[in-house]
Amino acid sequence: MSDPRFINKIIIITGAGGNFGCSGCLFFLRRGARIAALDVDQNTLNETLAELESIATEDSVIAEGTRIKGYICDVTNSSNVDAVVSSIVSDFGRIDMLWNNAGYQGQIKPTLEYDPADFARVMNINVTGMFIVLQSVAKQMSQQKADGETSHPYSIVNTASVAGLRGTPAMVAYSSSKAAVLAMTVSSAKDLAPHGIRVNAISPALIGPGFMWTRQNELHAASGSPYFASNAEDVAKAKIGGVPMKRLGSIEEVIKSVAYLLSDDSSYTTGTNLVIDGGLSSGLKA
Repeated sequence: MSDPRFINKIIIITGAGGNFGCSGCLFFLRRGARIAALDVDQNTLNETLAELESIATEDSVIAEGTRIKGYICDVTNSSNVDAVVSSIVSDFGRIDMLWNNAGYQGQIKPTLEYDPADFARVMNINVTGMFIVLQSVAKQMSQQKADGETSHPYSIVNTASVAGLRGTPAMVAYSSSKAAVLAMTVSSAKDLAPHGIRVNAISPALIGPGFMWTRQNELHAASGSPYFASNAEDVAKAKIGGVPMKRLGSIEEVIKSVAYLLSDDSSYTTGTNLVIDGGLSSGLKA
């Protein structure tokens, strides 16, 4: 299953203990990449590392050197992030790609009931934390760029959301944070282009089935928002009914989009947002 786009590429993935992060680590490892897996939670990170170790000896994987390493990292702590980035360079020799994926959903409550402290936490993790990681990794990438080099060999993908485009009811903090991620992506793409670094974003929506999909529907149903039914099954049906493609997206479909933006297949693409939502936010009639 090796893929020449990723063989021996050093890829940092934040939020590696979550569903998306873990699946991304497995996806890129199987294609020959070398993985630096970051998460703030030791237990979930260990679960991801165990899955990675179970496939690290497959014959189809041909990367050389350190294959996998996990790092406990608080993305909101700049000193911690800088130390982890230095450790990654010491362990792997360089950094080629970053999937800036760590995030926090926050409460699902109408605006009038939303806790300002939780709003601040969402912004701190999803915006400030994402910037801290982006800046620290980009500094390292810019140092690796050879003098006179004009290509863009390094790539960063930020995880945003359709919520940042549409403003999902009862998710004011999360929606606000993801809108900020989109602005951050465009601005940093312009600043980093002279350093050979491309920066793009993905915006998924309605990805499942699984725990995250089920739990979000339960929370929307319990939120009291007039935009959602009071029964989680009805919430799910209404959401899918609004998708022109009439189905959920899969985690693998999201990761394939990340792979496109990280790889040289998108070598002339920077500052863009790839929407992965089955047409939900496109204005198409469902």
